[in-house]
Amino acid sequence: MDFTFTEEQQAALETAKAVFADVTPDAVPSPALTLGAVADDYDRPLWARLADTDLLGLVLDPAHGGAGLDPIALCLVLRESARVLARVPLLETSAVALTLQRHAPAETSTALLPRVARGELVLTAAAHGRTGHDPAPLAVTARRDENRWILDGHTSAVPWARHADHIAVPAHTPEGHTVLALLPREQPGLTLHDQYGTHGEHLAELHLDDVRLDPADVIDTEGAWETLHQLLATGTCALALGLGEQVLTMTSEYTGKREQFGHPVATFQAVAVQAADRYIDLRAMEVTLWQAAWRITTDAGGPLPAAGDIAIAKIWAAEGVRRVVQTAQHLHGGFGADTDYPLHRYHAWAKHLELALGPAAQHEETLGDLLATHSLT
Repeated sequence: MDFTFTEEQQAALETAKAVFADVTPDAVPSPALTLGAVADDYDRPLWARLADTDLLGLVLDPAHGGAGLDPIALCLVLRESARVLARVPLLETSAVALTLQRHAPAETSTALLPRVARGELVLTAAAHGRTGHDPAPLAVTARRDENRWILDGHTSAVPWARHADHIAVPAHTPEGHTVLALLPREQPGLTLHDQYGTHGEHLAELHLDDVRLDPADVIDTEGAWETLHQLLATGTCALALGLGEQVLTMTSEYTGKREQFGHPVATFQAVAVQAADRYIDLRAMEVTLWQAAWRITTDAGGPLPAAGDIAIAKIWAAEGVRRVVQTAQHLHGGFGADTDYPLHRYHAWAKHLELALGPAAQHEETLGDLLATHSLT
């Protein structure tokens, strides 16, 4: 199996490094010192630079103004964005846009996707459900009434919902099918209630009361929600990997300079062993991420469905990033909790990523169910 990145993927990576080079993690107030959101809006100047460098249309077809690349390239860019805690809805917008490209009617894609590539539209997804433990489509019901769809229910922890132009909401029909509704933020019957993540960013709880949508705004083709969920889960793993790698770099630099008894603490065996363990965590996070991204990019077969590889990647991402930031806090001593130093921000973002789309235990259950129903021989 060859995980060498293509020239186009490498080019996307180099572009991302250049775009994120000037982003600083402490550009907004500390989440530890802020009661509400750390900012009223996402980083719009950075969003404009992403549009100018074609990174917002990275996975879209050239016909829609995109670069025509794949989820692997997107994960490379997301990995870089997490190193600097970039405050932009890049994952959500890209995942919803690619899902629309694959599953939405042609007129919907033609109307929306070129505007996404130009940075004019922000998209997000209600992938958390009511609690983060139950499947997201169960949180909302969808039924047909003559020529319209009617949606009811509520779903929580929707990222960037206050700023998104459209919100992709999975819902279940009376027949047990899953549809994907694309709701304008100002849609009648849709109410947003403020929530806040551990990272201090705006989230929202969505309440849908008799929300009525035209058929063109509801994707009822098989696999649309599965595509979106897989893209979001894999992209979250990429974010966790980039964040963890940056935290380990910070830890290495600090322990290399901090001295006790006349020696850098990095030379102490207990410190070196802990850092080595976290390096192993990151390498496991990396290889499982690229396995999952490769499966959803190529539709390659395997002993388990792609959901199995994604579950494994999410388990490592959730557990690994938690261990990395906890070890970093420990090895930094009291300095790690200093709100003038950025490490505590990475800890807050790591906790948000750990819980995004469900904790590791939920994905362990998913993996167990897949192993029980699929023969590996």
